[in-house]
Amino acid sequence: MDKIENFIKRAQKTQRGFLDIQKAADEVFAEYTSTESLSLAKKLFASEVYQSRSLATFILGRLASNSSESLSFLKAHVSKDHDWRVQEILAKAFDRFCADVGYKDALPVIKEWLEDSNPNVRRAVTEGLRIWTGRPYFREHPGVAIQLLSQYRDDESEYVRKSVGNALRDISKKHQELVKDEICTWDITNKQVKQTHKLASKFLQKTRG
Repeated sequence: MDKIENFIKRAQKTQRGFLDIQKAADEVFAEYTSTESLSLAKKLFASEVYQSRSLATFILGRLASNSSESLSFLKAHVSKDHDWRVQEILAKAFDRFCADVGYKDALPVIKEWLEDSNPNVRRAVTEGLRIWTGRPYFREHPGVAIQLLSQYRDDESEYVRKSVGNALRDISKKHQELVKDEICTWDITNKQVKQTHKLASKFLQKTRG
């Protein structure tokens, strides 16, 4: 228990950002076995301290590529955390999983998470992989990234729609025509689509102006 309390106290010292929390997760991953790290992460996640749950999420992200239980825990439990800062770390943890297994090989899981009923799960993908076309595979296949994101232009969650719009805006900085060709087909009489379109077209509007 002292070990858990020490990790919580260390994590709790971080009031802004997350770099030291991420460093602590890397140390856990290097020092302990996968089984020990998973057990530790679950105990840390039970804490009322959000920094402790953030640390747990980072650890789970490190484990996820070789631990289906860790990936499932992220999806089933971390996604339900009430603190937005933990949700930011969930996005980073999912990106870590994708990077470790390879973005192309992660496509089935990316699509599975995007289809989840929990908006925090969907947003972990749309936000975690930004900038999408800066990631391997999507760098060579920007159209795939655009297509995956565009499916959620009218997502019921504003949280997700904003992430989608901003992600497409990022992509448009290097792939203007691809993004323009996609969003010009959208029905912006739909209020939700219009909101996403406004964000996605921000850079394109600047270049036209």
